[in-house]
Amino acid sequence: MKNLLDKLKQKQPQTAEESALLTVTEAAKAKIQSVIEDQGMEVEGLRVSINGRSASAFEYGLGLEVEPNPDDVVVDCGDFKVLVDPQSAENLAGATIDYVEDLNSSGFKIDNPNTPTWDNPKAQAIQELIDERINPAVASHGGHIDLLDVTDDSIYIHMGGGCQGCGMANVTLKHGIEGMIQEHFPEIKNIIDTTDHAAGENPYYEPSKG
Repeated sequence: MKNLLDKLKQKQPQTAEESALLTVTEAAKAKIQSVIEDQGMEVEGLRVSINGRSASAFEYGLGLEVEPNPDDVVVDCGDFKVLVDPQSAENLAGATIDYVEDLNSSGFKIDNPNTPTWDNPKAQAIQELIDERINPAVASHGGHIDLLDVTDDSIYIHMGGGCQGCGMANVTLKHGIEGMIQEHFPEIKNIIDTTDHAAGENPYYEPSKG
């Protein structure tokens, strides 16, 4: 990967066809150019970054950039450039940026062949426990659990699907998820739910006070 990044960080920007980093579809190019024109200001291009991750996917950031950073990977799309920081570039190799518009929704879509993995062996082991035992259990209620981060004695999770906003989410967390994780990893003292349950299917859910 280092050799790829060294090649991509050349002074001359690469065209989308030549870039080993990512591809921008014609639909996405047209939409990006339209957004740039609507801004009525000079911009260098579109910044694409990886801002976070869940268990199975990266979380992306898209925004117009006035000036590139010196170490950016630059992809020349003709009328504009795509700017990617080196840290994000490591996990964007081979990705495609598309713009999808239909009757139900519209927006940018990033098809990325890279899958998030944990460098921390304990985090990877906890991820496997969630994938193999916890998610199959909560899937019966239409829910899923994403592992966001692991520290020495704490883990951070997000409860999605039917678990988000469910009035029983706190019970599921305290008596199901916590018990199973602490059974296998007794050093984990805190399982921290980062979910905004007010935005879920049941907006009347209130987190436990203690």
